[in-house]
Amino acid sequence: MEAPQTYVASNVAGLVSVLEVAAKHADPQPAIVWASSSSVYGLNTEAPFSEEHRTDRPASLYAATKKAGEAIAHTYNHIYGLSITGLRFFTVYGPWGRPDMAYFFFARSIVAGEPITLFRAVDGADARRDFTYIDDIVKGCLGALDTAGKSTGSKSGKKSGPAPLRVYNLGNTSPVPVTRMVAILEKLLGKKANKRIVTMPSNGDVPFTHANVSHAAHDFGYRPTTSLEVGLRHFVDWFVGYYKLDTKIVKGAGAGAKPAKKKKAAAMSASS
Repeated sequence: MEAPQTYVASNVAGLVSVLEVAAKHADPQPAIVWASSSSVYGLNTEAPFSEEHRTDRPASLYAATKKAGEAIAHTYNHIYGLSITGLRFFTVYGPWGRPDMAYFFFARSIVAGEPITLFRAVDGADARRDFTYIDDIVKGCLGALDTAGKSTGSKSGKKSGPAPLRVYNLGNTSPVPVTRMVAILEKLLGKKANKRIVTMPSNGDVPFTHANVSHAAHDFGYRPTTSLEVGLRHFVDWFVGYYKLDTKIVKGAGAGAKPAKKKKAAAMSASS
């Protein structure tokens, strides 16, 4: 486990800082919508993951800090009357994404000819993720904002009554083997990956994620519409343009989809 303090600083202390300002210094108090994570489901084996399932068995420190964030959100809602909505994102990908996410550094490693590491479960099954394209996530965020109820507190610390406290899954609802994601990247980039297959560690990662989004669909009409093939095409078009790659080498990129309008072996990330 590397740099554990960074998770605490961002996901716990950072959230507390935002909620402190909203609860004690904003007039009127805003409604808060914040990013939790599908990682809170941890060792849960029920599928698809529902908001009613257990989230008290995190498989990583990152997951534990996101679960702590949900408990902190409950506390500020209860004490200060803040309207708070937590969104559990499922493996977000797309242009301008985080370079530490699997799809991003896999693409970089494939182009550079560097090896990538893929995990398989002890039973031989490929790791699977509910990859969710950024545009679908943004639609969910806007839906949550549009339907957020009002906060009921004030700068004086008094609240007029209970305020909304909500949590929703935002995913694509279709888990895909990570090996399939790599195969799509290989086709789009026109280059084969140097793959190393290893057994997934028994701690710190989970074999699959799978979102049940029925609550988000009911409450604000959330419906993901972007397949992994289409989403990765948008990502690769952006990736090739942003890094100014030679499209004669990257044979699969640069045609078909409109560009989106952000040295060691790579290993699959389980974050979000």
